[in-house]
Amino acid sequence: MASKKYTMMLGLLGLISTAAFAQDTSTTTSESVSTQGTSISAGTNADDSWIYDGTNKVRVTKEDQQNGFLNHTNPYPAKPRNMMELGIGLGPSFMFTAIDPRFGYGASISLRKALSHTFSLRLGYGASNNFGLDYRLRPVADATLPSTIKNMYGTGNTYLANYKTFIQQASLDLIADLNSISNYRGNPKTSFYALVGYSFNMANVAINALDASGNAYTWNLPSGSRKDIKDAAKQQLENNQSNGILDVKGKNDNSRQYETAGLDSKRDDVVGSDETINRHGLDAGIGVAFKVSPRFNIGIEQKFTMFFSNSDVLSGLHLSREGRNTTLSSTQVRFNFNLGNSDKRIEPLWWVNPNNYVYNKLATRDVLPDADGDGITDQFDQEPNTPAGCAVDTHGRSLDTDGDGVPDCRDKQVLTPQSWFPVDADGVGTEPEPACCQELRDKLAAQPVAAECAITSLPSVHFNKSSIKLDDAAKSALSSAAAQLNSNPNCKVKIVGYGASNKRAQQLSWDRVNAVKNFLIEQQGISEGRIIFTYGYDGDANTVDLQPTTESGPSTVPAPHPNLQK
Repeated sequence: MASKKYTMMLGLLGLISTAAFAQDTSTTTSESVSTQGTSISAGTNADDSWIYDGTNKVRVTKEDQQNGFLNHTNPYPAKPRNMMELGIGLGPSFMFTAIDPRFGYGASISLRKALSHTFSLRLGYGASNNFGLDYRLRPVADATLPSTIKNMYGTGNTYLANYKTFIQQASLDLIADLNSISNYRGNPKTSFYALVGYSFNMANVAINALDASGNAYTWNLPSGSRKDIKDAAKQQLENNQSNGILDVKGKNDNSRQYETAGLDSKRDDVVGSDETINRHGLDAGIGVAFKVSPRFNIGIEQKFTMFFSNSDVLSGLHLSREGRNTTLSSTQVRFNFNLGNSDKRIEPLWWVNPNNYVYNKLATRDVLPDADGDGITDQFDQEPNTPAGCAVDTHGRSLDTDGDGVPDCRDKQVLTPQSWFPVDADGVGTEPEPACCQELRDKLAAQPVAAECAITSLPSVHFNKSSIKLDDAAKSALSSAAAQLNSNPNCKVKIVGYGASNKRAQQLSWDRVNAVKNFLIEQQGISEGRIIFTYGYDGDANTVDLQPTTESGPSTVPAPHPNLQK
């Protein structure tokens, strides 16, 4: 019976696969289209042309929205019609149960439809054969065997748990694509996704409880590790021993290897694999698909189905009291085909990045003419001949921050006050003279002009070696100079010290000038404001000259090297 199911399933897969390849495989080519007289490039990706190449790929009820988008009265395009995906999967499967699993095999077929660029729904049918073989003897009462079979073992006898479970699964899964939307690339070539959903499962559980002669097994398991026990069981299978742990189907024997149905109820009259066990399940999984062409992709998917309530019966055991539930693991290579007319539908939305259109528009060049290259298209440019390099405002006019008529890019005085207008060709204005300055000038003109200094010369002062003390001759010379200064109040005196060869000479020059200054102020009563302090000139380092003058200058100067000061 099972072989008929597999034959029908494979035949159905073959028919659907043939139909999928027979679909229209034409694709929309990339082209430039004209919208209200403006040329817009469709870009290099033909799959995103649905956004602006008319209304042929949107539903009739969405044509008004699409037309509004094309005519710039609606900012959003209509959602396009997109293809459905037919998927065929093949691969290994096994169940997590209290019995050690052996790999089985399964197949599936599904239809997937996009809800958005991220989410989609997938309706699927799958079938799988799953096997298990324990390594320890269990009480026969733990098995979901008919009582007629259990009685053959006798009270207290044990059996080696095993199962062959054929599961048919109808599922509805919500799939979330994890990388369809991106700001940094076009349409994806790889789709990573996660899924969660519900499944209804119909299982036929068969247990090998009788040997080739139809009698209960006499268990004779070897001692040792789990591997040793299983290796012995496999060896006896290969040797086709009628009294072995598991019997096999001989060439001239029509008996079935898994001859007894596992039950989901207290029925005890079922023999064979005709009892169907129904269970609800929660699906969860992940997968990845690789685009081969706009019509075909290949992927691999890992899916788990967690069965609800007392699901240990799927492995032929009554263990619900232990709180265990069975989980089906299915790993499949999937072959996916996009179904639909490409003239009316685009690829499934999870293969289309909706940001393509936005970035293609941003990357488009020379969509609207801009003769002066200022970034403002000619239709909005109020200054169509803006000089190159000049910053402009939103109307394309050269910026003129101070409003003097000279654009900022040529204005040498960008913020000229209006009181300085008019400006010259470089934008530089004329600063008006403040009223206070004219008043001051008038006051100065009314004052008498100071008389010139009548002193023609003043004596010099000589120092001995490195001394800074004034000897009697020096004091006498300075007293004479002070008398002349007191007689000529318009005169000032410039004290000039020499010695610039090194730091010590410069400090000594300063000390000597300071000694002369202090004598004139403290001993002769000369005002400090009439003294000009200078030192460190090239000349005789032992001499300090006094020069009459009317110029201005500092009356005090900081010591150049105070650490060398005497």
